[in-house]
Amino acid sequence: MSVDKRERVAVRWTAVCPYARLEPERGVAALLGGAQVAIFKTHDGHLFAIDHRDPVSGAHVMSRGIVGSRGGVPTVASPMYKQVYDLRTGDCLDLPGVRVSVHPIRCRAGMIEVGAITGEPGVSAAGGQGSARR
Repeated sequence: MSVDKRERVAVRWTAVCPYARLEPERGVAALLGGAQVAIFKTHDGHLFAIDHRDPVSGAHVMSRGIVGSRGGVPTVASPMYKQVYDLRTGDCLDLPGVRVSVHPIRCRAGMIEVGAITGEPGVSAAGGQGSARR
């Protein structure tokens, strides 16, 4: 576990897969301690992790979404009803007030790791960027 001093959150990291296994613009799903997470690598090498559950349909399908961009913002479109989400913040760009949770992600020693915010006493459990670059 580490404490991100910039964001003031405690993060517990879980190794998911080797970086080389991720294909650009394609999502993969991972099960982390009972939570389903969708992981994406963009063409420029940035990594993003969001909840796998589509907040509109309730289906666990986000890793199968279409990765792209809107106005320079990296996005994923839900494969169900095609709402587009900002991969950095989780905000839905089509439906104000709808969002998907983002998760900390990093590449360490060639392995993709996804973080879980632990919310230790005295440490804020809010915020945290969902992206990293190798």
